[in-house]
Amino acid sequence: MDLSPAAAKILALAIGYLFGSIPFGLLITRRAGTADLRSIGSGNIGATNVLRTGRKGLAAATLIGDMLKGTFAVLLARYLFGDDAAIAAGLGAFLGHILPLWLKFKGGKGVATYIGVLLGLWWPAALIFCAVWLAIAAITRYSSLAALIASAVIPPLLLWLQHLPLAALFAVLSAILWFKHRANIRRLMDGSEGKIGNKA
Repeated sequence: MDLSPAAAKILALAIGYLFGSIPFGLLITRRAGTADLRSIGSGNIGATNVLRTGRKGLAAATLIGDMLKGTFAVLLARYLFGDDAAIAAGLGAFLGHILPLWLKFKGGKGVATYIGVLLGLWWPAALIFCAVWLAIAAITRYSSLAALIASAVIPPLLLWLQHLPLAALFAVLSAILWFKHRANIRRLMDGSEGKIGNKA
């Protein structure tokens, strides 16, 4: 497609946003006949809250869907417009997940989509994210803390490896992810954060 670099990035951002804003958690749980996900637990549309329904399969499906929408947006943009546009699509997918237009901009916290975007842009870093997440989650049983630490590792890692555009992107995504987890951070600090395996 013959577009200027700026136009390609804008279009890729829009494509990413549209993919990212698909609310897999809400669609999957609704299809399965559970209560409205937004009325359960934290009210979040992500996989962690889906797990609070007691349906592990639905939570796994939500996790995969929320990851792959980020990956697909990045790969599609790269195929159509190149690497710079793929980065823009990754930003769009992440923003679409946390601020979906059709849910009045009330989306998820972005962890799964963060991983999916990372997978599409540079898969070794996605494996490192998952390894850090698993280690912290196994030690502490706090999903939120695992996500916060893993997301804090990625930007300096990419910077150290000289992936400068990716480091800049994930510095922004990590900052947004931390902001979205501000209530979790408060609960972690006062000891009231729910652990993995708890339904509340």
